[in-house]
Amino acid sequence: MLRTDALRAIYPELEDRIVVTIMGAVAAELYTFGHRPTFFYLEHAMGMASSMGLGIALALPRHKVVVLDGDGSLLMNLGTLSTLARYQPGNLLHIVFDNESLLSVGGFPTATSTGTDLAGIARACGVPRVEEADTPERLKESVVAALAGDTLTTIVSKVEAVGPKSFHMDLPLLENRFQFRRALEALRQRE
Repeated sequence: MLRTDALRAIYPELEDRIVVTIMGAVAAELYTFGHRPTFFYLEHAMGMASSMGLGIALALPRHKVVVLDGDGSLLMNLGTLSTLARYQPGNLLHIVFDNESLLSVGGFPTATSTGTDLAGIARACGVPRVEEADTPERLKESVVAALAGDTLTTIVSKVEAVGPKSFHMDLPLLENRFQFRRALEALRQRE
């Protein structure tokens, strides 16, 4: 499946959610569907989206947090799965788009291209709910169920190694930081 089709399928479910995503193809494709102040495009911190999402989920337990990750990013911070499992925030959904490559930085193959099983690693680390989704429809079903529940969930979704035509985003990333902070402060004040 194409990641853009996967994102299109789940985008409506992200409307009232806090979303943290890695930079590169995932961020550029998400941005094309429409930016929201609660979307944070994490730059210059490959591997840290899940860690940041965990911190936000723990700090704002009444709000659903969705992390959009990639296989290369997750592999750079693989220990995050055991940390997620340790704290088990029920308001965190971790979606991993696995294209078996570092597409955004040249397309070099990742360990998943030779058999590393990210869903299996998440299970072995103790993540309580781990799913795999290979179609946009299946991904949407899994996302809807995870967001309706109160269980830490990781969904690994295999996608083709195809990126956007352009990585350009009209939103300056510094402004994104300020918007995101203001949006989280507003959520906290409403609690």
